Amino acid sequence: MSKVLQSIIQCQKLSKTFNDVSQKIEVLKSVNLTINKGDRVAIVGASGSGKSTLLHLLGGLDKPTAGHILLADQDIARLSESKKSRLRNQTLGFVYQFHHLLPEFTAMENVAMPLLIRGLKTDDAKEKATAMLANVGLEHRLSHKPAELSGGERQRAAIARALVTAPQCVLADEPTGNLDTKTANTVYEMMLELNQSMNTSFLVVTHDETLAAKMDKVMRLDQGQLTAC
Repeated sequence: MSKVLQSIIQCQKLSKTFNDVSQKIEVLKSVNLTINKGDRVAIVGASGSGKSTLLHLLGGLDKPTAGHILLADQDIARLSESKKSRLRNQTLGFVYQFHHLLPEFTAMENVAMPLLIRGLKTDDAKEKATAMLANVGLEHRLSHKPAELSGGERQRAAIARALVTAPQCVLADEPTGNLDTKTANTVYEMMLELNQSMNTSFLVVTHDETLAAKMDKVMRLDQGQLTAC
């Protein structure tokens, strides 16, 4: 029996144009992409090719110039900002090159934040955050603030925050860009293990060929067009 694919993200003929002072800059040109449950997809391309722009569009953080985006079968262009935020919180996790942890909160509090936004009780949110931090090897850093963590520990905490809501898909923008090779490899393996154990999809944009090679599918964004490698 063939496997039934469950689509998490679909974009059709997605385009994005920025208006500069003297010209229009077409960053994305009629991009088509589907991310199914459990997929591991890397998008590579030169700096400035539009990789981050594409992630922001897919995550509903920016609006396309043309085209459609379906997130969990819902057209996000038709949703109010509050409904879009709720869908994003329920469906997606985000990991960035810079961890974006809130400096005044502990690792556990940072990871619990998306659950509190979702409306979970504080004790339940803390319990889930503690368990997820243990999954990424940070059970001994629960009460430490970001300034007290190493670069690799901060990024692992950021990944824990992205995964604590059990999202269907994680959008990761250069997640190992600021890490040394050894720490980057640790983060790679952890992401792949979580993909397998939680069946979470990963869409990663990266310059790192080593990370890209660990994904099931690699695509290249060049001159606004997305093609399979």
